[in-house]
Amino acid sequence: MRNIVRSCLGSFCFWACLAGFWVDLSSEASAQAAPAPDDPWLWLEGIEDPRALAWVKQQNAQTERRLTMGPEYPALHRDALTVLDAASRAPEVSQHGGYLYNFWQDREHPRGIYRRTTLAEFRRVAPQWETVLDVDALAKAEGRPWAFGGASWLAPENRRCLIRLAPGGGDASEVREFDVEQKAFVTGGFFLPSAKSRVAWRDEHSIYVGTDFGPGSLTKSGYPRAVKIWIRGTPLTEAATLHTAAAGSVSATARRVRAKEGDIDLVSEGLTFWTQQNYQVLGSELVPLNLPPTARIVGGFRGRLVIRLKEEWTIGAATYPSGAVLLADVGALRGQAGRIELVVASTARSVIKAVVPTPAGILVTTLADVRGRLDRFTPAEKGATGWTRTAVTLPDNGAIEIKTTDEESGDAVVGFQSFLTPPSLYRLGAAGGEPELLKSQAPAFDGTRFEVEQYWATSTDGTRVPYFVVMPKGLKRDGRAPTWMFSYGGFEKSLTPAYSGSYEELHGAYGKLWLERGGVFVLANIRGGDEFGPAWHTAVLKENHYKCFEDFEAVARDLALRKITSAAHLGIEGRSNGGLLVAATMVRHPELYGAVVCGNPLVDMQRYHRLLAGASWVAEYGDPDVPEQWAYLKKYSPYQNVAAGRTLPPVMFYTSTLDDRVHPGHARKMAAKMESMGYAVDYYENTEGGHHGSVTNEQLATRLARTFGFLWSKLK
Repeated sequence: MRNIVRSCLGSFCFWACLAGFWVDLSSEASAQAAPAPDDPWLWLEGIEDPRALAWVKQQNAQTERRLTMGPEYPALHRDALTVLDAASRAPEVSQHGGYLYNFWQDREHPRGIYRRTTLAEFRRVAPQWETVLDVDALAKAEGRPWAFGGASWLAPENRRCLIRLAPGGGDASEVREFDVEQKAFVTGGFFLPSAKSRVAWRDEHSIYVGTDFGPGSLTKSGYPRAVKIWIRGTPLTEAATLHTAAAGSVSATARRVRAKEGDIDLVSEGLTFWTQQNYQVLGSELVPLNLPPTARIVGGFRGRLVIRLKEEWTIGAATYPSGAVLLADVGALRGQAGRIELVVASTARSVIKAVVPTPAGILVTTLADVRGRLDRFTPAEKGATGWTRTAVTLPDNGAIEIKTTDEESGDAVVGFQSFLTPPSLYRLGAAGGEPELLKSQAPAFDGTRFEVEQYWATSTDGTRVPYFVVMPKGLKRDGRAPTWMFSYGGFEKSLTPAYSGSYEELHGAYGKLWLERGGVFVLANIRGGDEFGPAWHTAVLKENHYKCFEDFEAVARDLALRKITSAAHLGIEGRSNGGLLVAATMVRHPELYGAVVCGNPLVDMQRYHRLLAGASWVAEYGDPDVPEQWAYLKKYSPYQNVAAGRTLPPVMFYTSTLDDRVHPGHARKMAAKMESMGYAVDYYENTEGGHHGSVTNEQLATRLARTFGFLWSKLK
């Protein structure tokens, strides 16, 4: 059975004030991105440095006093925790064998339990779940703050899986083999110590593994360079190397695409974040596959490979458009005989978002003006050519996601939600027919009080940028509504109408903490995402990344023109690359905003590529060590551009000590620098949580209550 893995990963005349005097960085020599030894806050990059941790402790105490003393905080925290712990939440499920598996957290299980039930039981109003692994009990028994990081399953028996356990919730995790029938880790089974490992089952007795094998085994981005075959019962040191990537590449991985017609083993070297070279494993050899470097192999269908294109591709006499989904005989990609055929292509009105092969057909979700659609594509009858497209009937004006599929039957579980409609789970039978409603989350807030509108703003270069507004019905258009605006703007991350507002883990909490208290929510679909196909992302890469900021600023101005809100009442938030977005536009145009929430951000674009996974994002932003690229990065890098003597909105930073993706030094240094200049700064750093910022619902509720308390105090 198969778990559909969601992924997402981004978002600038320059002057700087250092050591009390102005430094002109307009000359070619000053465009060089040096290690910034004159940065007075460089010491805050020491993640576990005692001096840095003492600074964090002091900042946390100050922020806790300020943000928990507000009159709204107790009710905000109570409401957040009530929603996050609600038993009615629609569970995330993955199907393996005859069971649906789910990872669940609540007050009784703060770190969570991995559990399962049957489809028949799941249909019940109150299904009975069987606990497979209790992470709280494990953490207590072993004395380690474990966070569940997911599982990789051995098909088709689905009795064994490789479970990832992250100490403190970071990307680095232990890998342990687990027997779900025995509900125990396998004695003498596969085990890897904590690292940013990449593992996949090859068969019952071997796995593909990339991990930290010692000096020289990691890329500059901190991911595995080498991928090996590890045979059960042998030491890891004896694993045979399949491929070693260049040190400057991002990573190397391997996997087996299973099929009754014959398995296909693949190795991929991530050359950059957006390009890769794919190989087929044939015996002891790796044979390169002829594919565009930006193409993605998304899986297999009846012994062939399903490929998604990001750019136009000509092979032989055929040309396939950007965004198309193809089905190819692997031999045809090795220069031998074989077919390559078009399954579906994006259109001006329908942009492909996700592609999931199943035994019954290929499921494709699309976006039409950022609203979800779902179709199943099945090959024509034997002897005919082409594909039959069947639309799946689901509610409109929301987000659709394929949660999991059955690798034997092709049945699927699909989720739907919108800004005002709680998440629902539908079973899509392989034979077709109407989807069956399996579960629907109880409302977390009174959605009947609100309405949703989609508007379009015009960016500086004339591009029309859509955004959604969730607001009380009959909102008085006087420019005084407290408004929370969220966006991201990078790494092909599409933001769709969701009950969670901006965070997939909120479960509707924003409705209780913001909407029901009189706030307006805005979701801006700026360029950098994938809402309108690959070009929506590639238009703002590297030297054009500043256009993300222009799009965001255009939405802020459009909100004021429509008198929905005004600068004094507009708060903005972004996380990760979105943190870069809000920090950069805060420095560029502070007059547009009344408050800023900046989470787990990148802000020092002179050093981002030297910190943790930063080197892997050079294909998105550019390389500050290349003078021509630093010349455009320096124009918007928030850390270098912030200066004293301006009028900036109050800002709240949050991050995690154990964020091993975006270095906490970014937020630390920006907060310290702004505070030294006399700006209003709140800073909070959770001691665990990784890039997501929290491990338990209590930690998340605390952050949400502080965030919305901060916004309410600044925007009313």
